[in-house]
Amino acid sequence: MVNCVHKFGGSSLGSAERYQSVAKIILGHTQLGDCVVVSASGKTTDTLVTLWQSYQQKDTQAVADIVLQLSNHQGDLIEQLLRADVKRNALHTLNEELNLIAELAQNGQLQESALLAHGELWSARLLAAYLQQLNVEACLQDARNLFILNDGQLLHAQNIQQCSELIASNKINVVTGFIASNSLGDTVTLGRNGSDYSATLLASYCNAKHVSIWTDTQGIFSADPRKVNKAIKYAKVCRGQANLLARLGNPVLHAKTLSPLKNTDIKLAVRSSYDVQASQTDIVKEGCVKQKRFITTLQNVDLLVIEGLSEGEVTHVSQLIQHSLHHFSQNGDTYLVVPAASTYQVVSYFAGRANISESNLNGCAVLAPEQDVNTLALHALDLLNLQSIQPRFVHQGDGYVLLLTDQLIDSDILSILHDKLINKGQEVALIVAGLGNVGEVFIEQLSTQLDRLSDNFSVKLVGLVRSTQMLFNASGINTVQWKTQWQHEANNYNEHDLLSAINELDYEHKVVVDITASEKFSALYTDLVERNCHLISANKYAGTAPTIWYESLCKSITEKNLHWRYNTSVGAGLPINFALADLQNSGDKITRIEGVFSGTLSWLCSKYDGSKAFSDLVLEAQNMGFTEPDPREDLSGRDMQRKLLILARELGIKLDLDDIALSALMPDELAQGSWNDFIDQKDQLDEFIKAHAHKAQLENSVLRYTGLLEINQGKVTAKVGISYVAKGNALANLTPGDNIFVINSQWYSDNALVIQGPGAGKEVTAAGIHSDLYWLMQNLK
Repeated sequence: MVNCVHKFGGSSLGSAERYQSVAKIILGHTQLGDCVVVSASGKTTDTLVTLWQSYQQKDTQAVADIVLQLSNHQGDLIEQLLRADVKRNALHTLNEELNLIAELAQNGQLQESALLAHGELWSARLLAAYLQQLNVEACLQDARNLFILNDGQLLHAQNIQQCSELIASNKINVVTGFIASNSLGDTVTLGRNGSDYSATLLASYCNAKHVSIWTDTQGIFSADPRKVNKAIKYAKVCRGQANLLARLGNPVLHAKTLSPLKNTDIKLAVRSSYDVQASQTDIVKEGCVKQKRFITTLQNVDLLVIEGLSEGEVTHVSQLIQHSLHHFSQNGDTYLVVPAASTYQVVSYFAGRANISESNLNGCAVLAPEQDVNTLALHALDLLNLQSIQPRFVHQGDGYVLLLTDQLIDSDILSILHDKLINKGQEVALIVAGLGNVGEVFIEQLSTQLDRLSDNFSVKLVGLVRSTQMLFNASGINTVQWKTQWQHEANNYNEHDLLSAINELDYEHKVVVDITASEKFSALYTDLVERNCHLISANKYAGTAPTIWYESLCKSITEKNLHWRYNTSVGAGLPINFALADLQNSGDKITRIEGVFSGTLSWLCSKYDGSKAFSDLVLEAQNMGFTEPDPREDLSGRDMQRKLLILARELGIKLDLDDIALSALMPDELAQGSWNDFIDQKDQLDEFIKAHAHKAQLENSVLRYTGLLEINQGKVTAKVGISYVAKGNALANLTPGDNIFVINSQWYSDNALVIQGPGAGKEVTAAGIHSDLYWLMQNLK
């Protein structure tokens, strides 16, 4: 049984290295019985077309030169990929075929379709042989035995039977794309880019579950990503818009590719053969996904008026010129948009029924949900006018507007159009993990923040996650009534459930806000990034993970053009990370950071004056909710150690937790046993603190628990522990509960930059997370 049909285009097979990459993909993504449809390698089809044109022009020298060019290219591939007898046999077969082509050309017996078929035949034969050399059960399938046409019409029942009999269930079937045969056994072609069509056709005949089109792009974008840096890659696109895109100039998919999938449940995905780890774009049925916004360009086209045009004629002419065509009606006339290079051929085909209305046109088409098209058309005209571009022809159809001009729409203008027309339609899905004190306040604040955030995007809260339960609603969760909705609709979940729910979200941007203190949840960051999620963290674990994991995460985020904000992981709502980034971006160099980074330890040390036992202060702080459930987590200093590591990494310093010296604000032996054991021995804590306070007093200082990061001539000192701070120092005059960061740099060497304020508290922390979210929205804009 065929589970999946994979298709690889010419660019994916352009060199020996690309063949090897494709083989790796096949090894990792196929099972026995699957089919692999291939195009001709690189520019082989173009070369064969040139050979045919030279043959028609009776240019014998050009024919000989092109045959030699084909021999060199295909021979080099065989030499680099195959070994021993397999290589010798492949070279012998190639030479025989090229000699036959030369002989037929010389005798005037060359046939166009049979000639063009060689490109796919060479690719499929070479890939099958290479896979066999890798001990993969693979076989060559010539599609001329699978796809039979009569008078240009596919014989579906016969083809289904042929596929059932010939496709091997115990091997990987390497199938030639683009080619078929007629009922007389002659070679015919399925048109330019027919390999995609071959793949979906084969999938429908074999009742496959999936089709994967592997290309040199990562999927389907809102615009050509080579021209528009901020082009959005869509996770899902409906078949109707994909079909319309193909007819209006987008080269990723072609209109006829989708036709065999009509009325089937076969899934179609566009994937990158150059970046296997990149997420794909799924092409899904109408109604299964919202319509998106796109902008695509047209270059050097003519506009023809056709009399009595039938739908079948459009398909036939598309096959004739091997190019997808778009037609429409306006003011009683039927128009056809044709590549200028093919205009003569099309006009000849219609034999007097075609007239050129406009020639030498360029322009663009904007695709969008039907209700948005009229507004976008007006905006597009205004924007083009600002660029001194006056369209010669405008047509507004179902789900699109076509603007044809004299001028080329270059990358700069296209980027402006994309920013003003496409970005405005984006939606942002918000998933909040952690519904404790800070999480609740964050959602309460979100109700009033949505208006500010929605200036450029529609932002919807779609997911809420706790340790064992989650609530997902792709249409949005009411930020006012969320608690009631949670009570009635939250379900137990596992990691797979959570990741699947996020993966299914059909939004241009997804943002996960992590307000947990869970190391387990932070370990999901790599999976979230793989699913194209931006991250906002109050959680410190990911930022202090082992260097290899941390750097790999940062690299993936950069490669996917995502963002990770974590300002509240240090200093709650204080803008410490912003300040460090700004200083470095302006050319400054940080040399020293010292401070108190824990609101809990700040409160304890500032409150302690000897009049009350330190352990009583700890219990008081615990009762007020200032500490962790077990206050020893705070007293251990590990929280400050993690914060110092985050700051160090913000400066580009490679450190791990173990590189930061740590001494606790309690005797080491109190870390053992239960909290009740600690209470029984709290006198030890009191004596420990009393002794340190006494030493500090002798030095005219006060007791503080601080972190220090110092960079001196490339040497890094990082430590967290008890300090005796002179009474005039900024660290000594600290309001209980405040955090303070004293920053020295190249520009702040003698007079330090001081950032001070509340270092804990649900309101300020939630506000800091909203600051990160607002920053993210501005950067997405």
